[in-house]
Amino acid sequence: MEIKITIKQTLTILLVLSWIIFIGLCIEAGGFIANAIFAIARPSAVPYLWRQIDLSALFKYDQGHFFVVTLLLGIVAILKAWLFFLIIKILHRKDLDMSQPFNKQVRRFIFHLSYVALMIAIFSGYGVSYTEGLVKQGVPMPDTQHLQIGGADVWLFMAIVLFIIAQMFKRGIEIQSENELTI
Repeated sequence: MEIKITIKQTLTILLVLSWIIFIGLCIEAGGFIANAIFAIARPSAVPYLWRQIDLSALFKYDQGHFFVVTLLLGIVAILKAWLFFLIIKILHRKDLDMSQPFNKQVRRFIFHLSYVALMIAIFSGYGVSYTEGLVKQGVPMPDTQHLQIGGADVWLFMAIVLFIIAQMFKRGIEIQSENELTI
């Protein structure tokens, strides 16, 4: 007995997985931002931020630096959630034509993914360099991987790969439209 998995089934599974990841990322972003705002209003809660990230030494050192670090962490978390929102949006559309995958909607989608990945790379890279600068000033900080802002190089690599794929789709659209004109 052979089990055949169709493209439609695969896309449905990917849509469900994307929803699960998106909801998790939204909870993470919202939880961290809400807890950071709560910590600014009530400084005794600083050691108990989202996921037990202890930034109390940074808060004692300078509240401005604390605000910048929490802002960068929030921006990166929101951008990750936005990336999966874009994936859900394209997978949920019923007018997506898989018989002709080289179309402007898919090209625009890949370009948007590329830009969001680039923004994640920029903010992650800035967050890492900012926290490293604080560590050099003697402020004890959690590891950047624990802060979940590490990996800017991976996000940059992903942005470049997606941009190249978007360019290939652009060329595919041109070839497809030329073929339609010749028939």
